[in-house]
Amino acid sequence: MATKIRLQRHGRKGYAFYSIVIADVRAPRDGKFTEKIGTYNPNTNPATVDLKFDRALYWVECGAQPTDTVRNILSREGVYLMKHLRGGVKKGAFDEAACQAKFDAWKADKQKGLSQVTAKDEADKKAAAAERLKAEKKVSEEIAKKVADKKAAEAVAKAEAEAEAKAEEVAEEAAAAPEAAAEATESEATETPAEA
Repeated sequence: MATKIRLQRHGRKGYAFYSIVIADVRAPRDGKFTEKIGTYNPNTNPATVDLKFDRALYWVECGAQPTDTVRNILSREGVYLMKHLRGGVKKGAFDEAACQAKFDAWKADKQKGLSQVTAKDEADKKAAAAERLKAEKKVSEEIAKKVADKKAAEAVAKAEAEAEAKAEEVAEEAAAAPEAAAEATESEATETPAEA
């Protein structure tokens, strides 16, 4: 019986996540499997992998053939590196402690790289947010300037209208003053003969 390490699909449409399983080649994709050794969620950034490392290493050493995607996942998790290092121990190139030390150094270096990538992503997000905020402030300032200009123009127009109204009132009063003076003299002239 040929054994494969492959992905078994779960999740809803457009949002799949996978189980990493050991299955017979003849079994359907989401059908019967021998053992579940982990999960893979590509929807997160970076993709989340939860793997039973020892069982994955056991099955790889037993000769189970992974699919391309699973091979990439196992390689990123260090299963193939550990298999290679264990081969060196079997050949007598170095002992088990050196093997574990090399693997731990590789794992620490990988975690350091992942943390740097995560920090860079966070910095990029903060910079993008700052740029958006700056653009929004610029737009807000332009809108505020337009509103202030419009209010100033309305105030100037209102002041001009009030000045024109006062000028008209003054002109009417000035025109009415000679008429009132003429009427007053006429009334005085008419009142004087009546008194006499």
